[in-house]
Amino acid sequence: MSAIRIDVLTIFPEMVEHATRFGVAGRARERGLWSLGVWNPRDYASGNYRNVDDRPYGGGPGMVMLGEPLGKALAAAREAQREHGCATTRTIYLSPAGAPLTHRRATELAGARDAGYVLLAGRYEGIDERFVEREVDEEIAIGDFVVSGGELPALMLIDAIVRLLPGALNDAESAQQESFAAGLLDHPHYTRPEVEGAQAVPAVLLSGDHAAIRRWRLKQSLGRTWERRPDLLAQRTLSKEESALLAEYRSERGG
Repeated sequence: MSAIRIDVLTIFPEMVEHATRFGVAGRARERGLWSLGVWNPRDYASGNYRNVDDRPYGGGPGMVMLGEPLGKALAAAREAQREHGCATTRTIYLSPAGAPLTHRRATELAGARDAGYVLLAGRYEGIDERFVEREVDEEIAIGDFVVSGGELPALMLIDAIVRLLPGALNDAESAQQESFAAGLLDHPHYTRPEVEGAQAVPAVLLSGDHAAIRRWRLKQSLGRTWERRPDLLAQRTLSKEESALLAEYRSERGG
């Protein structure tokens, strides 16, 4: 399998290129686990001003991105993915109208190691719908809110995918134990000092009893999810141990 390839269509290519040089994504690029291409639709626009947007039909505020320069940039990105050796190419539009990004979806995308992804980072009021219907395979949203452009959502999707690639994290267990990996929120974490102000690290974490620590962490994960994201619990079938731990957690808090 070839390393994963991600291309981003954006009018701010420097923003994407710069941000992916740091942290987990940057180290993974240096290790050859994935590669990045950025494509500016302005480079494929016609006319003296190289416009990539125009007024919307029907009136209203804002501008809409033109399909023609996007199409030419997309064709170049897809060709680069073929040259890279990608068996398939999937075009993803970062859009508030898309399906919410989940850990499961990020895992699926990271698992298709022979695939390439082209991410569309829209701007203005959006992209001409005809282009979306013709060229986009999937729309993904990062939350129920709107940001100024698709670059930040694209970077979040890249990070969510890349950190799941084998070898991206120094400790392979980190990805397996993070929030949402098991359908639950993560448990609390503590480090030195043992006592800070009037607050001490929970005694069980200092006990050296690994079974008791595992049980405590699972109970905290279940309890946090019950308090903060009950929708996640509604989608999960609890084991006997998990049901007992959650009941214990709720009893301790008068719930």
